[in-house]
Amino acid sequence: MVFHTPVMVEEVLRYLITDRDGIYVDATTGTGGHSLHILKATSSKAKLICIERDKESLRIAKERLKEFEKRVSFHNSSFTQIAQILQSEQQRHIDGILLDFGLSSFQLEGSGRGFSFMRDEPLDMRMDLRQDLRAYEIVNGYSKEELSRIFKEFGQERYHRKIADIILRERKKEPIKSSKRLSELILKAVPVRYARRRIHPATKVFQAIRIAVNKELENLDKVLSIIPGILKKGSRAVFISYHSLEDRLIKGAIKRWENPCICPPRLERCVCNRSPLFKRLNKKAIRPKAQEIEENPRARSAKLRAVERI
Repeated sequence: MVFHTPVMVEEVLRYLITDRDGIYVDATTGTGGHSLHILKATSSKAKLICIERDKESLRIAKERLKEFEKRVSFHNSSFTQIAQILQSEQQRHIDGILLDFGLSSFQLEGSGRGFSFMRDEPLDMRMDLRQDLRAYEIVNGYSKEELSRIFKEFGQERYHRKIADIILRERKKEPIKSSKRLSELILKAVPVRYARRRIHPATKVFQAIRIAVNKELENLDKVLSIIPGILKKGSRAVFISYHSLEDRLIKGAIKRWENPCICPPRLERCVCNRSPLFKRLNKKAIRPKAQEIEENPRARSAKLRAVERI
């Protein structure tokens, strides 16, 4: 099996690990790429808690990390449940948490769920197969207005109305069942000059549908509200985002954590007595090096931000 190549491993380890004997969480384990490197970089006393909502990805991760089974635990769950997971592990606080919001190579190439517009697969796009909503229901059941809004808000797609129009027109003839068919319709909907751009015209629409299916931004917002309560002083959180919507939420949370004051601007001094929760470890987002992008083109859009609890 060809495993997913994790992004910015050196940078993740540098910012995440402060105690080689510590307790860490890989909240987006995937097939275990980052987890493997975290386990190798920590001591035999360290513990890693792996959380992954995709059951098949977690199965692969378990096999991949088998040699470390005595100090790693696995949870087939959403990272929004991290507080409950830590409670079940009898852990109140942790030394660090990693959240990498990218899709794995397995999901794109081996899951058969229609994540990629380059493949001919059923329109599914669920990361957790226990949930009911699939991409099929969105594409074939949502109104033109709802589709247009999803493509615009979650994909920042310029031709959101045109794409919604052609989907509605074509689904009246027969349901749109595959990722390939949806990709073909998107190509028909956009101007020829747009279709010839470096980024495939279906990229943003597929991203938007995937975000809607899996409630990705909603879940990100939830976990950002939980993180301050599970990290102790000196522990760290590392985030890797792949599009501006994710990065905007992360940047907003960091700004609030650094300056939680809620006093009206007219007051000369703070009276709410809210202290900063975190300090940022990198002023600007860290991007992959040119060599990494050359070796792993999917890393090109990654941005890493890290904070430390104070």
